[in-house]
Amino acid sequence: MFYSAAFYRLFLMAPKPHRFPQVADTVLQSPPKRARTMATESSIKDAFANYTDYLNLLNEKRERVVKASRDITINSKKVIFQVHRISKNNKDEVLDKAVKDLASVTEQHVSRLVKELQGTDFWKLRRAYSPGVQEYVEAATLCNFCKNGTLLILDEINATLLPLSDPSHQPLQINILDYLLGLADLTGELMRLAIGRISDGELEYAEKICGFVRDIYRELTLLAPHMDDNTDMKTKMDTMLQSVMKIENACFSVHVRGSEYVQLPGSSDPSYLLLGMPDREI
Repeated sequence: MFYSAAFYRLFLMAPKPHRFPQVADTVLQSPPKRARTMATESSIKDAFANYTDYLNLLNEKRERVVKASRDITINSKKVIFQVHRISKNNKDEVLDKAVKDLASVTEQHVSRLVKELQGTDFWKLRRAYSPGVQEYVEAATLCNFCKNGTLLILDEINATLLPLSDPSHQPLQINILDYLLGLADLTGELMRLAIGRISDGELEYAEKICGFVRDIYRELTLLAPHMDDNTDMKTKMDTMLQSVMKIENACFSVHVRGSEYVQLPGSSDPSYLLLGMPDREI
């Protein structure tokens, strides 16, 4: 009896195992793992192989587009340099050659870019070809202004690209952002042209350029704040303002100090002037 009571007390003092409550239908069970089959592995490999081929083709196309854009830039600059050779005596000759050179750029280099991008999502590669397109817009608008005295609009430029495209594919069209950026660069070339015309005695032509550049700057000043991607435009607007000021200052100086300009001795052309010549016979 004594032992049984002692064992009973030891049984009560012994640590009891913890019992966790079990609630029916609440035990979280991990879903059974699906066995990987050869079919799923093959489909994954095929998918990534397609991604690889797509990226390789896209990178190769980008390289060709960059090369075409670089060629357009180089040859468009040559057209701009040809326009700057203009003078009073050879205006028609210089402009005719510039127009022919521009047509050659369109047929040889722009057509190559059009063929690369037609029928594709060419907006994906815009950063690759945008510099060349801007330079081409700059050359085309400069030639048109010098020859006709008007602004070449975007629809007219895109119309020249339509014959270069395959009718069965979506044609490459210059977007309005690249057109406006090229137009902003045009003002710098017009500033250089105006300074050259002033030095050649063509003040009226320089004043016409001044008014044209001023109109472009005014319109772009109203438009630039509403552009989505206007980082490049903000930088070009500062440069454009400097170009406008340079033309205005040059025209203003000629008007204000015009009395100080006299005809060069021995010259019958009153446009060849010399500043500061004393009023006496030589």
